Amino acid sequence: MTIKTITMPQLGESVTEGTVSQWLVKAGDSIEKYQPLLEVMTDKVNAEVPALFSGKIVELLVEEDQKVNVGAPLCQIETETDQEQAGTSQEEADPAVEPSDQEEKEAVSSMKKRYSPAVLTLAQEHGINLNTITGTGLAGRITRKDVQNQLKKTEQEATKIDQDASKINKDRASLPIEQVEHIVPTTRVNREIPVTGIRKSIATNMVKAKTEIPHAWMMIEVDVTNLVSYRNAEKDQFKEAEGYNLSYFAFFLNAVAKALKKFPELNSSWQGDKIVQHKDINLSIAVGNETELYVPVIQTVDEKSIKGIAKEVHELAYKAKHGKLTQKDMEGGTFTVNNTGTFGSVQSMGVINYPQAAILQVESIVKKPVIIDDMFAARDMVNLCLSLDHRILDGVICGRFMSHVKEILENISGNTTPIY
Repeated sequence: MTIKTITMPQLGESVTEGTVSQWLVKAGDSIEKYQPLLEVMTDKVNAEVPALFSGKIVELLVEEDQKVNVGAPLCQIETETDQEQAGTSQEEADPAVEPSDQEEKEAVSSMKKRYSPAVLTLAQEHGINLNTITGTGLAGRITRKDVQNQLKKTEQEATKIDQDASKINKDRASLPIEQVEHIVPTTRVNREIPVTGIRKSIATNMVKAKTEIPHAWMMIEVDVTNLVSYRNAEKDQFKEAEGYNLSYFAFFLNAVAKALKKFPELNSSWQGDKIVQHKDINLSIAVGNETELYVPVIQTVDEKSIKGIAKEVHELAYKAKHGKLTQKDMEGGTFTVNNTGTFGSVQSMGVINYPQAAILQVESIVKKPVIIDDMFAARDMVNLCLSLDHRILDGVICGRFMSHVKEILENISGNTTPIY
């Protein structure tokens, strides 16, 4: 038998570390080559790390929620070699002595008391007595997940206390005053939510963006009445033919890609002592599920039709909702467009997606009275809000970029903007 070590792979050209989200195997499991061993989180996405050999898991070398550098050992796998298969292994020639029951109990007890730093920190932060928790790890060891489950249990108990208190208050309202005096009030408990996983990664990136990037902002108002009419005339036939929606967002992404081609200064990133102007226009877009936000990337948007862009938006949103985004889906973004209008927002200032140069917020389309030829007319209007890195960009170039986006959107029609 040979012991092989699985190490942390490079999950992106700029990735230097990852966090172990979840082990999919445990010590003693038999596994096949390419079988997923664990999930690792880097830059807001989970990626599975596969086995490079068939064999048996000997030991898991890192805990869940632990940060691991690229190249660091993750686990050990016992594999067979041709030489050992042909002969007799050392184990068969000289079998190990079985430990006594007492020795086994002492070993298990010793393992249970070995707490990882992550477990100790979490327990201390929330005042949890580890002696009250039954471990589910190797030999009964308490894992971070065990502590988090205990936290959830405590939260559920606190919620029940709140519900009971509410019921008591309702009952008190209908009781005579002399009976109310004998009811003991219940203390309400604050809810504490550990900052882990995706939320922790978002927090780290946001702090980096706000502390390192000198943000500046600008906003323009765009008349998209023609776009609304064009899209409404085509949407039903498009949905029937393609099976997904023809969204306004696809038109905005198309317009932004065209403007970035004319003003490549905004399609840049800060690289310490230099500014890199990217040749490809890869747009990062914000999508999410009920609790988590992701920023996947649509590659070479300037080479795609409206239909092609709409299809990719649909597919990425589906992947985000069902937890199927991959590391490849998240890589290579050069500029971010955020569809804040889906929440009814009419004005917002986005935080730049580090190390990109800018982020554009597309707000809600709102019907408003507008003066045209000294007369009021009802028009469909939208605000576009740009946050820019003032180290890379100045107001003049950004103003020209925004004006060009406005011009493209206000002149959309079946003749100028084919869907296919």
